[in-house]
Amino acid sequence: MKRTTIFASIVLSLFLIAGTATGAMAQELIVSAAASLTDAFSDIEPAFETAHPGVNVVMNFASSGALYRQIEQGAPADVYASANPKWMKKAVDKGFVNKIDAKVFARNSLVLTTPADNPAGVKTLNDLTGAAVKSIGIGTPETVPAGQYAKGALTAQNLYEKLTPKMIFGESVRQILDYLSRDEIDCGFVYRTDAVKAGKTVTIIEEIPLEKPVTYPISVLKQSSEQDIAKAFVEFVRSDAGASLLEGRGFKRP
Repeated sequence: MKRTTIFASIVLSLFLIAGTATGAMAQELIVSAAASLTDAFSDIEPAFETAHPGVNVVMNFASSGALYRQIEQGAPADVYASANPKWMKKAVDKGFVNKIDAKVFARNSLVLTTPADNPAGVKTLNDLTGAAVKSIGIGTPETVPAGQYAKGALTAQNLYEKLTPKMIFGESVRQILDYLSRDEIDCGFVYRTDAVKAGKTVTIIEEIPLEKPVTYPISVLKQSSEQDIAKAFVEFVRSDAGASLLEGRGFKRP
């Protein structure tokens, strides 16, 4: 009995050592992705890890501009997924990404939304100039792609300067969505995927016409020390399996 107990302890110790060694050898892949991809990439992460045993994907979500600045300042990252071409182009121009590697993998749309009860009675985009609307949520155009799209659309209709005094700027689409769900603003511009996810806490008023569609590019970063697995991740995101997971969160195929 005593020998059996000792043997069992030895076997358990060997399993623990093997497990520790396996964990230590796991490849870590850091993916910097736009905040609006949080849910979709949180679905993709375990699917990719299942298809690639021994790989640990670490997700880093923030606005596309903030992520680019992290990369510019030397923060570790293997893959960059932006919510618009602007920041990916900067990454290409500054030598962080090979132009040929940057590929669009999904599309989205921009919508005007209000809190569920729509206290200001917003029915169209033009209603934003009325006295009933006192606060408009918009992502900071310099760093948040959704804000850049909104600014472009409002400028095209000669509304941006008129509405600027009412604007409440946010550091990501998710922040604007939080303001809306808490009734802290009268309306806001967010991606349709985020508005759909918010469910009954917000009301979608209308889709905003854009000169160029909302597109999401992705690429391996030159600085990555995990080039092969980073390329595999990008390929997975652009595969039918990845596209299906993205569609499940409301994104459209490119």
